[in-house]
Amino acid sequence: MSRRFLFVLGSARPDGNTELLARTAAEQLPGDVEQHWIRLIDQPLPDFTDLRHDTDHVRPAGETPAGLLLDATLAATDLVIASPLYWYSVSGHTKRYLDHWSAWLRIPGIDFKATMAGRTLWGVSARADREPSVADPLVGTLNNSAAYLGMRFGGVLLGSGSAPGDVARDTAALTRAKTFFAREAPLARFPYQEA
Repeated sequence: MSRRFLFVLGSARPDGNTELLARTAAEQLPGDVEQHWIRLIDQPLPDFTDLRHDTDHVRPAGETPAGLLLDATLAATDLVIASPLYWYSVSGHTKRYLDHWSAWLRIPGIDFKATMAGRTLWGVSARADREPSVADPLVGTLNNSAAYLGMRFGGVLLGSGSAPGDVARDTAALTRAKTFFAREAPLARFPYQEA
């Protein structure tokens, strides 16, 4: 299967620092790699309602935001969650998207977990704080989500910036962006599995 990257942009504003950093990294991908970009603010998902144990599960219609995101997610070999660090984790838009995975796990005929297994999850994030460790909860959310689905995890490309365009001054992040997607991503593991 040729590589298809889906960039899921979770910022509450377009063209923010996280998106700028993601686009810088994406510029390095070979020309034959398909790229699909979706801004979650342009495809608003409804609040997630947990109906795992008390309803029939149907595939969302393709023209709805949930259907579009499901189809794009299933088509991707590489899924890039580009979320700014909001209150030390992923944005609300991103969290809602991840919450919908719980419903997708139960749609007959999709086998979401088995379909995503072996694919690669990447993260890109900009944070206002200069200390990278404040993003550990965001990294943990993405790593553990990948581990649960049996995906590979390429890590998170972190940049520093608060006001629009600030990340362009983070030369270390821009340097890391040039080779971020070139690495071989290992199979994701939960922290308790690592010893």
